[in-house]
Amino acid sequence: MIFSSWSMGQRSFKSYQLNGQNLEITTSDGKVVLRPFDRQIIETQFYPNGVDVLPLSEAVIMAPNKVEVSAKDNGTSISFQLEDGIKAEIKKKPFHISYFYNQEKILSESKGYFDADTLKGFKFEIQEDEALYGGGERALDLDRRGHRLPLYNRAHYANEEFAIQMNYGMPLIISSKKYALLYDNAPIGFIDVGERKSNELSFETIGGRSSYVVVAGSDFKDLLYQFTTLTGRQPLPPRWMFGNFSSRFGYHTEEEVLSTIAEFRKQQVPVDAIILDLYWFGPDVKGSMGTLDWYKPNFPHPTQMIDSLKNEGVKTVLITEPFITTTSGKWDEAVEKGVLAKDKFGKTYVYDFFFGETGLVDVFDPKAEDWFWNIYKGLVDQGVTGWWGDLGEPEVHPTEIMHKTGTADELHNVYGHQWAKVIYDGYKKDFPTERPFILMRSGYVGSQRYGMVPWSGDVNRTFGGLTPQSQISMTMGLSGVPYMHSDLGGFVNSDFTQEEVTELYIRWLEYGVFQPVYRPHAQEAIPSEVIFYKGEAHDIVKKYIEYRYKMLPYNYTLAYENAKTGIPLLRPLFMEETDNPELKNISDTYMWGDAYVVAPITKKGQRNRKLYLPKGNNWYHLWTGKPFKGGEWVTVDAPLDQLPVFVKGGSIIPLASKNLQTTEDYHGEEITLQIWRDNSVATTSRTIYDDDGITSGNIENKNFQLIDVLSEVSKKGMTVSLALSGNYSGAPKTREITLEIHNVDHYPKSVGIGKKKQPTENCDMGYDKKNKVLYVTIHWDGTDQKVYIIDGKVKKK
Repeated sequence: MIFSSWSMGQRSFKSYQLNGQNLEITTSDGKVVLRPFDRQIIETQFYPNGVDVLPLSEAVIMAPNKVEVSAKDNGTSISFQLEDGIKAEIKKKPFHISYFYNQEKILSESKGYFDADTLKGFKFEIQEDEALYGGGERALDLDRRGHRLPLYNRAHYANEEFAIQMNYGMPLIISSKKYALLYDNAPIGFIDVGERKSNELSFETIGGRSSYVVVAGSDFKDLLYQFTTLTGRQPLPPRWMFGNFSSRFGYHTEEEVLSTIAEFRKQQVPVDAIILDLYWFGPDVKGSMGTLDWYKPNFPHPTQMIDSLKNEGVKTVLITEPFITTTSGKWDEAVEKGVLAKDKFGKTYVYDFFFGETGLVDVFDPKAEDWFWNIYKGLVDQGVTGWWGDLGEPEVHPTEIMHKTGTADELHNVYGHQWAKVIYDGYKKDFPTERPFILMRSGYVGSQRYGMVPWSGDVNRTFGGLTPQSQISMTMGLSGVPYMHSDLGGFVNSDFTQEEVTELYIRWLEYGVFQPVYRPHAQEAIPSEVIFYKGEAHDIVKKYIEYRYKMLPYNYTLAYENAKTGIPLLRPLFMEETDNPELKNISDTYMWGDAYVVAPITKKGQRNRKLYLPKGNNWYHLWTGKPFKGGEWVTVDAPLDQLPVFVKGGSIIPLASKNLQTTEDYHGEEITLQIWRDNSVATTSRTIYDDDGITSGNIENKNFQLIDVLSEVSKKGMTVSLALSGNYSGAPKTREITLEIHNVDHYPKSVGIGKKKQPTENCDMGYDKKNKVLYVTIHWDGTDQKVYIIDGKVKKK
């Protein structure tokens, strides 16, 4: 049905109709279409007069589901209701759209769509008490209000505490009101988060897709589930990614690579991968970029080198860039095959760049995609396991460049996104059982679905460089990108004394244990690898790396949960305590999964730390076991060897029982279940994910096992129940499970395993009286099992 028109000043409402499940509104200057994707996701498109089709989305991969909708004309407004979901209210005069979820207004347009000739986009109202997160990678406060954010991916070299423009921008805002607002448009522009008008949010770009998507959630976990359903979720990474990386700028020779790993093994410091910077294809920084083949004088036997590393459980990761310099070994071939971006006359666009006169691979051209991928494919066949894509903003991207599908300014922000897709799709085609590792510093909304693992760029080696890293990872996790991390220790050399650099190194690498990827990296004047440090720096960092490896089953389970739900590994405190307004802008303390609170030390000489512990639970200091009450601010000592870390009371944390030198040493046969008993928590559960660690598609193909653990506390003592489901090739037939139960006040009277009750002296167990930790080990065949721990103070015989 079509209804008659109202008119207003700039935009006049004329009529509306339901077309299937879409609401179409005709206005004086075009057509507005409200399109449901699901009951909690709705897209609003604006078609200016004369425009019938919008460009394809680069962010959204979800196909609209069938949604029951209703439209009602209320006289002065139209109500568009998605059954049990979002409601849109379209005011006719003046024309204005608002969005409601669970009977509460979450978002309103102010001006809605606008066209100011050079910049076009949408404007929205900001609510008075609203915090607005997102916009991609920025060194700013967690709440972006008061800033105008460039939408132009660009490196900020040697960044510290303030960097408003960095490698990975997103036209995306996440609100403390539990909605996400995606301006579904890739060209360059700005997000104005209340800088010009304090109560207005404005998305502005040079053109492109005039569309935005509103995603509503009942809480932040639900919101992230919905948003990553819309844009895609990160595939499960290879398990080795959660190990330690050996990386620097850079390893010059084959001998240097092998001797470095030999030193890791000699010192018994765990390591899983080594990353080769640009010297693998040339002897100098300039002149060789784009050769993308081994520099044989320094790497004469690459296949044998890679095999030697594999024998040590170490993966080889190579840097690549999309720039093909005119002096590189691939220049003539690239020009001949027409795989480089062009000028307006169709000729290869050549320009000056720090690394030499260059062209740029046109990753939007299918023939260039094939050419680029075949280079990767040949190196994978040699044994290369992972890829580092650098400079992919692209770092220098002249406006005049023409790509196959658009101009440089139209495609700049999705270049890294498309590059990751080239590699990801190549693996799907030629190595379908392998999980790719794709380290890149620039991407777009939804790049996580291509397995991209981003890092925060060339950060300064200062405490100022360390300070924003938890915020950056937190923001990206809230935006669907779970593995944002930093060059641990800082990248750019500083003028610090050796003592100052050592303190910073320790603090940064301590923090690194509780963030997504453990990858020290730096300019080579100061070592990034702990094996080249001595004394307390070496001993402290080695201890923390060992704890990182101990956490492998916990971290791998977090990765599984992310792949299934979109919930990030590193989480803001407000996800734990949703309705505390004091937490809306806290980013210097965070949750690592659901069990840990972490408070990085980011100031020189700092030896204590004030932090907040979320309410609803008691918390225990990880290193001392000291209890703290939740819902309070506390100040704790932070000696150089103690990063402030707290464990939630009642938590069950799966840990590796053995000391690992590589993640390949872990097979799930020996697991320690660290249970932080808390009498205020009657019941706690944990599901642990396990598979072979390497095969792509294990989750989709149900090629995995889940271990369900239930801990129940009563007046008599406690019960721990184990259950196993699923299977995969190579799964352990039996497991040795060690229960490490904290806060046990005395040696128990008895222990029952299954139906069998027996005196404690007949059990494989021990008790640490000083730390009040009970250890019980069982050999488990995978059938449902219960362990009963009966209180009662008796002497151990």
